[in-house]
Amino acid sequence: MNYDLEERTAKFGEAIIHFVGSLLKNEVNKILVNQVVRSATSIGANYMEANQASSKKDFRNKIGICRKEVNETKYWVRMISSANQDKAAECKIHWKEAHELMLIFSKIFSSSSKKIETI
Repeated sequence: MNYDLEERTAKFGEAIIHFVGSLLKNEVNKILVNQVVRSATSIGANYMEANQASSKKDFRNKIGICRKEVNETKYWVRMISSANQDKAAECKIHWKEAHELMLIFSKIFSSSSKKIETI
């Protein structure tokens, strides 16, 4: 099966956008929503940039940014869950997908360092 990580990261960003639309509109959520939408949508954007990298070093750098954005997204999803306990089950689903993306990007990152070292 051919798996498209660009599509998966885009769908994740879209899922977060749709999810935050279901949250109550208040001052705490306003801050949390802004943060999580920025980090979640940045994952896919940086992965697309990585695929157009000008060098292996540039590729590795962009993948590293993807990892950082995924970690940040996991954090903000946790904070949303804490502030919106009625949404804890949905947050768990999004956190799990972010964690899986983290594992994927970590593997790509570690594999890319081996390729750079052998050049």
